[in-house]
Amino acid sequence: MKKNLASYTLLFSLAFIWGSSFILMKKALVVYSDYQVAALRLFFAFLVLIPFLFKSINNIKRDHIFPFFLVGFLGNGIPAFLFAKSQLILQSSFIGILNSLTPIFTLLFGLCFFGMKGRLTNIIGIIIGFFGAYFLYSDQINYSVTFQLEILLVVIATICYAFSINIIRTYLKNVDSITITSVSFLFIGPPSLIYLYSTDVLNVMTDEGGFLALFYIIILAVLGTAFAVILFNELIKRTSAIFASSVTYIIPIIAILWGVIDKEKVTITYLLGVVIILCAVYLVNQKKK
Repeated sequence: MKKNLASYTLLFSLAFIWGSSFILMKKALVVYSDYQVAALRLFFAFLVLIPFLFKSINNIKRDHIFPFFLVGFLGNGIPAFLFAKSQLILQSSFIGILNSLTPIFTLLFGLCFFGMKGRLTNIIGIIIGFFGAYFLYSDQINYSVTFQLEILLVVIATICYAFSINIIRTYLKNVDSITITSVSFLFIGPPSLIYLYSTDVLNVMTDEGGFLALFYIIILAVLGTAFAVILFNELIKRTSAIFASSVTYIIPIIAILWGVIDKEKVTITYLLGVVIILCAVYLVNQKKK
């Protein structure tokens, strides 16, 4: 019982952090380019994790290096750039629905490539959760949206997440979450800095609003990236790949709550979506007795 409570606490805490991070990203994108926001986010997260890195390196084995590399790029590096790019074009609500594909891909790749054994209850929960995310956002979607490259970018990002989650659960299950996070960021932090030097980021910092936007990015990096990824990796290790990926169902609920605080109207469709998602998360977490 206590273990389940801790898992749900981690899940909802993580959803709150990531759901709130979209607001910070939007504010930063007003000043910086999408790729600059992504690179700055990854680099500052890497800086925060450096104190943990020195101790973590001594704990890793040689056969862990390639999984760390994959987790760094697939779980953090590539999605950061893809989501920042898509945020410029797509509606946040539509991105939220696409992001809910993560548990589906996690299950699919887990069954096909990682020897995962999924229960029928879990599969039903994943399907219900996706439709719950749709209900939550259905009032906000512009149905005239045609296929755009940015849609494919978000789908690719969810595929990257799915592979990374399965890699952690399969190959790094005996490694603590701080080590997984700090070492994986070692592969993406320095390249992000190299990229930033090839841009006009220093000039943008001195422009009007540059330092304030940089402050938003630093908060995004520390809380929404470094700290959140540690929580996420811990959640994967404590529960299952499928349950951890179901955080993408909770994130839209947090986004809606922020909308309520901003005096947006809450419809019956919103409430229905929330109920469906909570039921789905419960089903996803069901284990064999």
